[in-house]
Amino acid sequence: MKVICTEKSQILGTSLARALKTPVVEVKYSRFPDGEQYLITGELDDETIIVGSVVDNDALVQLLLIIDACDSSENRLVIPYMGYARQDKRFRQGEPVSARAIALALSRGVSEIITVNIHETEVLRYFGVPARNISLAHNIGSYIKTLHLDNPLILAPDEGALVFARHVASAGGWEFDNLEKNRLSGVEVQMAPKQLCAASRSVVIVDDIISTGGTIATASGMLYRQGAKDVFAVCVHGVLTGGAYVRLMAAGIRDVICSDTIEQGCSKISAASQIANAIKEQGP
Repeated sequence: MKVICTEKSQILGTSLARALKTPVVEVKYSRFPDGEQYLITGELDDETIIVGSVVDNDALVQLLLIIDACDSSENRLVIPYMGYARQDKRFRQGEPVSARAIALALSRGVSEIITVNIHETEVLRYFGVPARNISLAHNIGSYIKTLHLDNPLILAPDEGALVFARHVASAGGWEFDNLEKNRLSGVEVQMAPKQLCAASRSVVIVDDIISTGGTIATASGMLYRQGAKDVFAVCVHGVLTGGAYVRLMAAGIRDVICSDTIEQGCSKISAASQIANAIKEQGP
């Protein structure tokens, strides 16, 4: 067994190889004059673990090229972050089901697919091979322990993320809740924990994805006004688009923490061990 990874997943790919105690395959990348991508791999094995987050269109093409280069029915594909997964159904006539299109394209040439906290688990049915999703909720909980916070409140940004928050909170036996919006007037909206009080407590807002950070930034200001001691933002996938990191820090977030499914400067939690465990559980 060997591990091979795309350019945007180099750190996670090598960390996974170490966790599996297996070699990582070197890949050389270049472009043709017209901009088309080209790559050539080092020596492969009969079984290869392919690791690549779909963070942009170039990353998607690289992943497709690597799958084709590996050319073995024993290959397994790990998609730490799957772009396009949020368009999992047709909302208006004429729209593509983008998640289905990408899933089918990535299924060719692999025997199994592993995703990490995919936005909608319904997407798994679009893959043309067996697919399963793993969660980093416990890993996030373990990291929060290292912050040594006194009685933190684990807070989901909305009711849809409450189950994720509960799984994170279970790592430390902490209380958890979700933010609820209350419209005070035609122009004024207040956000606060639905049931629990944030006053004098450290609050950790947890979610699968932070994209623009707008909701969390707004919530942070309101939580401080409600007496929160400090506010952290922790997620699996740190998309952080449109200046999101600066927006969150400017809103008073004490720290923004994400995993290495998308490799960022604030990637302080690794998905490698959890992915390695999933691969070992399944076996060759």
